[in-house]
Amino acid sequence: MDIFKNQVAIVTGSATGIGYGISQRLVSQGARLMMVDLDADLAEQSSSELSARGIEVELVIGDVAEPNTAIEAVNKAINRWGRIDILVNNAGIGGINGNIWELDVDELDRVYRTNFRGVFSFCKEVIPHMIKQDYGRIVNIASIAGKEGNPRMVPYSATKAAVIGLTKAVGKELAGTGVLVNCITPAVVQTRILEEFTADQVQYMVDKIPLGRTGEISEIAALVAWLSSSECSF
Repeated sequence: MDIFKNQVAIVTGSATGIGYGISQRLVSQGARLMMVDLDADLAEQSSSELSARGIEVELVIGDVAEPNTAIEAVNKAINRWGRIDILVNNAGIGGINGNIWELDVDELDRVYRTNFRGVFSFCKEVIPHMIKQDYGRIVNIASIAGKEGNPRMVPYSATKAAVIGLTKAVGKELAGTGVLVNCITPAVVQTRILEEFTADQVQYMVDKIPLGRTGEISEIAALVAWLSSSECSF
């Protein structure tokens, strides 16, 4: 069922993992896709795979922490398709594991730039276009760490908490328009980001999950797809 037919989606961090899973789900239901990723090789490979299936795809290689990346992605989408209906802010990094007194402030800045500054920049650039068409869906990928606060993960936990706060604030700013803003807070999902964490840190997070297993990319993608649809209306 093409519930996203003629709609345009921007997905950051879309070359692999959760971002690619979300992208595949959206295009399987009719969306046109603007992929954004820092990894040029993976992004080219993923976009080529989708293009080979006849899917309309554009690609921006860039760091979401840099505002120009958001500007380029938005301009490229508008120039080709004339609209943006969906924004999924998925790009994120885990950061170095360590107690706060063991970490340099530069590490906080590094994680902040990707995990929070990138979300801010893409929302800032996309929202005016959504307001103009009186329709849009924004889904920010936060983390359960942003709600719980994981030890030895202060930069990650704090920046994901900031994404939750941004989502609440922007959602209220847009209340009464046709633009809805939500975020999800997944627990552990088996993706490349886990390579940034120690084995003990991963086990600590998995042990806190009542089901006793990691989440599946397809499970996250299904939820994001619903939040990105017109069925999500309240």
